[in-house]
Amino acid sequence: MTMTDQPFLDALPKLSELDTKLLELLRSLTPAEWENQTVAKLWLVKDVAAHLLDGNIRVLSMLRDQYFGEAPPGDSYEELLDYLNQLNADWVRAMKRVSPAMLILLHEITGPLYCKYNASLDPFDKASFSVAWAGENESKNWMHIAREYTEKFLHQQQIRDAVNKPGIMTPGYYPLFLDICMLAMPYTYRDVQAPVGSTVQLEVTGEAGGSWWLTHGEERWELSKDPVDNVTVAIRLGPDDAWKLFSKSVRPHELRERISITGDHKLGEKALSMVSFMA
Repeated sequence: MTMTDQPFLDALPKLSELDTKLLELLRSLTPAEWENQTVAKLWLVKDVAAHLLDGNIRVLSMLRDQYFGEAPPGDSYEELLDYLNQLNADWVRAMKRVSPAMLILLHEITGPLYCKYNASLDPFDKASFSVAWAGENESKNWMHIAREYTEKFLHQQQIRDAVNKPGIMTPGYYPLFLDICMLAMPYTYRDVQAPVGSTVQLEVTGEAGGSWWLTHGEERWELSKDPVDNVTVAIRLGPDDAWKLFSKSVRPHELRERISITGDHKLGEKALSMVSFMA
């Protein structure tokens, strides 16, 4: 079984754990910290907290209640991206008038409902929305939940990064985030031509990091965590750079001096364009 076939069932219980940590974090923030700038250049800490709330309400409204308000667009990736960006911007703008205390209260109310809904899903049923950044036209619910995990992790980490309050870049949470993000690698390389057996190794350093191997098979690129000898190119980057790069919070040229590429540079550079979010 390759990683692209793997059901990430362990993501489900960690959603509620991340919610608990988020509430602890939000309750700890000072008035000044709520206004700190995050790596998401258009959003302050309060905006990111509002966006996380939107994620809860959107899942409950669209998926649980089947109420969309505005119908999603067709199948075009760009149309979907524009639609989501507009939804995100509209929500954050409207939430400017909502106090931090109210944001916390709304998270307290919607978080358990959001987790309960996701726990009610059959992980192997068809998801309402496909995970487009992984190249899927149709996804299972386990993949929907895995995507939700990356969203919850990423935006909480953006807040923690902005206020210098670490807590989830740990072996209990970060490796799962990275494993899910790496599902975008085969899709990123889908049009890259290389001899069969060509292998890209991507390593994220640190105790919560890991290594992944993408190998060109007879018909497609396949992702695995099983080590491969004699790789074509090896890429090495730090843990704090990885989550920012794969979420498009920073771009490859901003990290050039901190990323190591050994071997076929052209083949390796492609991995740095991977984006594991709709961004």
